[in-house]
Formats: sequence, C-alpha cells, structure tokens
Amino acid sequence: MSYSLRTLWYERQRFLPGVLAVAFSGLLIALQCGLLLGLFAITSIPIDRSRADVWVAAPKVLSVDLGRPMPEKHLTRITCWPEVESAEVYLQGFMYWAKPGGGSELCIVIGARVEDGTLGAVRELTPPLRDRLTEPGAIVVDESELGRLGINGVGDVAEISGQRVRVVGLVSGLKSLAGPYVFCSLTTGRVLLKMQPEQTTYLLARCHDRAGAAALVERLRAYPDLSAFTSEEFSLRSRLHWLTKTKAGIALGFAAALGLLVGAVVTSQTLYAATVASMREFAVLRALGIPRWRIAATILAQSFWVGVAGLVVAFPAIFVVAHGAGALRVPVLLPAWLLGLTLAVTLAMALLSGLAALRSLRNIEPASLLR
Repeated sequence: MSYSLRTLWYERQRFLPGVLAVAFSGLLIALQCGLLLGLFAITSIPIDRSRADVWVAAPKVLSVDLGRPMPEKHLTRITCWPEVESAEVYLQGFMYWAKPGGGSELCIVIGARVEDGTLGAVRELTPPLRDRLTEPGAIVVDESELGRLGINGVGDVAEISGQRVRVVGLVSGLKSLAGPYVFCSLTTGRVLLKMQPEQTTYLLARCHDRAGAAALVERLRAYPDLSAFTSEEFSLRSRLHWLTKTKAGIALGFAAALGLLVGAVVTSQTLYAATVASMREFAVLRALGIPRWRIAATILAQSFWVGVAGLVVAFPAIFVVAHGAGALRVPVLLPAWLLGLTLAVTLAMALLSGLAALRSLRNIEPASLLR
C-alpha cells in the first residue's frame, strides 16, 4: 500500500485523469439516482404527507394517482378491527382546471377531512388553512404551481369541471409531476370530482400501534373486491410504477448507467496507460525477483487508491450540486444507502479497471531492459 501511494503521488499527473474519471462517474451516479428518487418521491406525496397507516383501494390499483371509485360502505370492514383507532374516506382524481385567462390544465383534486385529527389532509395544511377549506369551493394549491394554473395567488378564482373555485391559501413543497395538486374538503371534492355520496376513492385507517398495520392489511386482503397496503408499501408501489412504466425513469436510469460506463472505460485506459509507461520499472522489479502476482497486487492497489481519491473529490461536489438543485426547486434525494451504494459501485468500478489493466503484465520481462 505504501509503495502504491508513493507511486501515485510521484506520478500524480499521469493518474489524474483516472481520478477525475472516477469522480465524474461517482458524481453522475449519485446525482442521477438522487434526482430519480427525488422526482418519483413527488408521486407519493399524498401518501407520505398523510397521517394514515393503511390505505384501502379498489382492486389492483397501481399508484396513488390511479385510484378508482369504490363503495364507501367498505369503511365498516376496517372499523370492525380492534387495532383500528380511526378511519375515514379520501377522494382523489384528475380533472381539468380552466384558467381565468383561457386554456386548461390537468390537475389532481384531493378531498379530505379538514377537522382536527384528519388522516388524509397533508401536514402542510395547517389548522387555519383547514378552517378556510370549510367554505364551499375553497381550495389550496402549491405556490410553485401558480404560473402553471394561470393565477396570481390567494383570492383568485377559476373553474374545475365547470365549478367555480377560489384559492384561500398556499402551501410549499407539494409540486406534482402529473398535474398540480388541488387540496379541498370532502364536500368540495365530491362536487369537483362529480362523485356520488356513497362512493370514495380510498379508505384510510390509523392503528393504535403502527406495528399492527401490516397485520390489518393482511386481513383486509382477504376481501377480493378491494386492495390494501400499508402507507410504506403504497408509497413504494406508486414510485416503482412511475419508475418502470414511464420513459422518464428509464431515461434517468440509462444516464446513470452511461456515467458508470464512461468512468469505467476512462479509468481502465488511464490505469493501462500508466502501467505501460511504468513497464521498465516493473521489469526491474521482475529482475530483482519480485513475483508477478506482487506486481499485479501493486496495480490493483493503485486502482483502489485512484477510486478512493476520486470519491474524495466526488462527494463534496455531490452535496454542492444537490444543494444548488434544491435552491432551484429540483428535488435530489441523497439517502445514506444511496451514498453507500455509490461508494461501493465506484470502488468496484475502479478495481475492475485495475483488473483490465493487468493485461499489460504479459509484456513485462527482465530482458526488455537490455533493449
């Protein structure tokens, strides 16, 4: 290790392209995957920002935004279990927003209880906002969606499915991919979604002990005319649906793989060139009786330290770029497991590049010193 580090420092100009290639690859992998997680976390906002432990829907619902009407009477199937603390209905659906200045925009209407103890209302709906939503036709939208909806702010009016609505408040951090979220009360939601009084989109439940949610879901899955999920399961299901069924998820995944490939090729070629350039030094080592496997170990050690150096450069850059993206309201999630995966994949790539560079060892012979 000491010999490898000394060699890297002495020949740092030769190995610098490999370090930068590893850094670029790690940066691209982390940011592309973080952007992927951030974008698709948006699709599960109604689940993640609610207080429900269990979500019950129509059969075979793939994502939270693809809910279908179901009988509200199924609520009794939930409330009969002793572990259930409370349960309620939840409305959601796509409708068209008619802009005051002309044109329309697809939006996602979310109707939930606005009383204290509500399960479906997102946490950003504070008690004062929920009080305002008790007015007929009152809605709340995210401040970042104002331009998309063609309005200026609180007090503006528009139409959804032919019904007049008025903006009574704004929230932040609830931007949507498919269409702007429009939050309202259950009464307003039924009018906007044209839903019958005996119908709902979802049934939500909270357990006395959150650990009992999985057992409740298993019991509810015995009913063939509904599907049930814990909030964590439904959140992951919604994200995976968007990841695997949309071109955006495939494109971002391909870009991350491309970054890994580019980094691997550049690092491999850099290490190979450095090994070829050190051919006479390795030939001297062979003449001194150093076995070939020890020289191979030295090259692998060099590739390992090139990977470490690249990560040292990459990780500060990752957080700087992610912070900059956040300032521009581009969500980039960097959980610990993603950073660990980036570290492991990048080091593995560097070591594989070192293995590829070992092919130059076949030409190392002491006799080459006589030429």
